[in-house]
Amino acid sequence: MLVPRPTAGTSPAVVALAAAGAQAVVVPLIETVLPEDPTELDDTLLALGAGWYTWLVLTSAAAVPVLVDRALEVDAPLPDLVARTGTRVAAVGPGTARALREAGIAVDVVPSAGSTALRLLGALPDGPGRILFPRGDLASATLADGLRERAWEVDDVIAYRTVPAAPPPGEVVDDWRSGRIDAALLTSASTVRELAAQLGTPPARTLLVCIGPSTAAEAHRLGLPVAAVAAEQTMLGLVGALTEAHATQGHVQEQQSPVRPSEEPV
Repeated sequence: MLVPRPTAGTSPAVVALAAAGAQAVVVPLIETVLPEDPTELDDTLLALGAGWYTWLVLTSAAAVPVLVDRALEVDAPLPDLVARTGTRVAAVGPGTARALREAGIAVDVVPSAGSTALRLLGALPDGPGRILFPRGDLASATLADGLRERAWEVDDVIAYRTVPAAPPPGEVVDDWRSGRIDAALLTSASTVRELAAQLGTPPARTLLVCIGPSTAAEAHRLGLPVAAVAAEQTMLGLVGALTEAHATQGHVQEQQSPVRPSEEPV
């Protein structure tokens, strides 16, 4: 099973796949890097520690390690900056919330269902006040625009850029094109684009499972077949969707297999 993520750390998906008896092929297709000039990000972290913001709002777990590193660089540990002035924290979904909690930051709001910007917008109160929204350079303006319409002042700052990772090893490319990789777990639209660019369209039997509707929409746009979309937008939810899709594929193949002569009905 192809898991397109950085090789550092332990992914819940890798653990869940191992528990299910599957082998994870961990290959980074994208990576996150700092903005070319992090001055604006650093300034907002100083303002966070000074009590400038009512809320810190995150729509990606990838922003968390960046904020942790930059906060320590410019002022103090990120949990201290948040706790110092009682800034409340909102996360788009359980994966982002888990990354924040692992960094020592309490999370006040997580949407009850669906990890989308619109769900998060609906879970937050109306303004006035000021919100810090550190995001990736490819994130949409949906949340920031919606918050401004609800009387919030929003500091919408780029915390990281998403760039292509180094090309996958040759053996991974060969395994992908030959069908020896049975499935891929797709976690973002940018991951989908890099999979198409670096590995190409998969064989017909290879299952592509997407973490959410925007990821699936990008796969459809590129003409890639989507076997399933996770109901819960976490890595464990993604593995669960893969398990169901794999079981369904096996059932369909059984139904489509030719009847052997000894099994012909009388």
